[in-house]
Amino acid sequence: MQIQSSGKLIKAKEQHRAEVSKQTGFPSAATHYAELSIDLHKELVTNQDATFFIRIEGNEMEYFQIHNKDVLIIDRSLPPKNGNLAVVIKDGDFLVIEINLKKLEVEYTLWGVITYIIHKTK
Repeated sequence: MQIQSSGKLIKAKEQHRAEVSKQTGFPSAATHYAELSIDLHKELVTNQDATFFIRIEGNEMEYFQIHNKDVLIIDRSLPPKNGNLAVVIKDGDFLVIEINLKKLEVEYTLWGVITYIIHKTK
């Protein structure tokens, strides 16, 4: 047996292409299923590796408009700014505070900045 040529195989050209059907009559009632869904991770999370979700139990944080069963989205990579809500660790407990850079307390450790609060409707 002799080999006359060697090399890569060439893929055959497509012979047939299907065309898109043309709409006739009334539109389908199921066309809303074709719409893209909203991905909340893409909308609400900027740094996936540093973002955490915490569900709150109890009404201890109503002063900050955080209620029972709310979800906090916390980004640990963001620097604190005046007026931001943040989760801090103080004496081994997690607390929510409002950042005030003029009044610095060294009694707590910043854990992360709250970027969103998700409330459940009643």
